[in-house]
Amino acid sequence: MPNYGTKEYLKQAKAKAKKIGVDVKYSDKKDKKLDVFKDDKKVASIGARGMNDFIKTGDEEARKRYKKRHQKYRNIKGSKSYYADKILW
Repeated sequence: MPNYGTKEYLKQAKAKAKKIGVDVKYSDKKDKKLDVFKDDKKVASIGARGMNDFIKTGDEEARKRYKKRHQKYRNIKGSKSYYADKILW
């Protein structure tokens, strides 16, 4: 699995982002992994640096736990939780 900060990590994140009509770049915020852009406008910063995500680990059990834990907000289109769910998990 690719580590955060590698070309492969960003490549996988970009591929997932493209499926939902957005683009991602590494975040300039010190505590976030990625910034999400729609029509060249930043709409969210996602992923806490230092924390695992599915791109990084490939851990299906962690994925299930994440999705259950964030069920309340992860399906609200356009929310930070939505982008994190679709891109990182």
